[in-house]
Amino acid sequence: MRLKEIMKRDVVTLGTEAAEDEAREQMRRNRIHHIVVTRGADVVGIVSDRDLETFEPGTRIARTVGDLMTPSVATATSTTTIREAANLMRGRTIGCLPVIEKGRLAGIVTTSDLLTLLGKGSERPVNQTKRWIMKGRGPRRKASASV
Repeated sequence: MRLKEIMKRDVVTLGTEAAEDEAREQMRRNRIHHIVVTRGADVVGIVSDRDLETFEPGTRIARTVGDLMTPSVATATSTTTIREAANLMRGRTIGCLPVIEKGRLAGIVTTSDLLTLLGKGSERPVNQTKRWIMKGRGPRRKASASV
């Protein structure tokens, strides 16, 4: 199974100059935990709810998403397997993978998506071999009459 089968295509993005309050509001409104940070069409970072928890709103000077984001972003393509994505996320201890196609953001996969898939069970069509049934084939034997 590939990421293109489970990724969410409607990705919430913000620019690096967006205010942290805007990021909080987008997460609350969309019920998400990660926002992809872009500069033009390029993915330059990720802001997670954990990044925002470290700074309480209103207690410090105004910060931008660019100040709070994690700049090194692990990405995947839509043809990346579920196993490869899970191992990449587990190995880096991250909660999401932006999916990039032809240099553009195409979707996002989160740990919640992978856990949902695991919980449902990945149903994959299994190629059934043709089963031959021998019953009723060939000449029938008549029961011999006793004399």
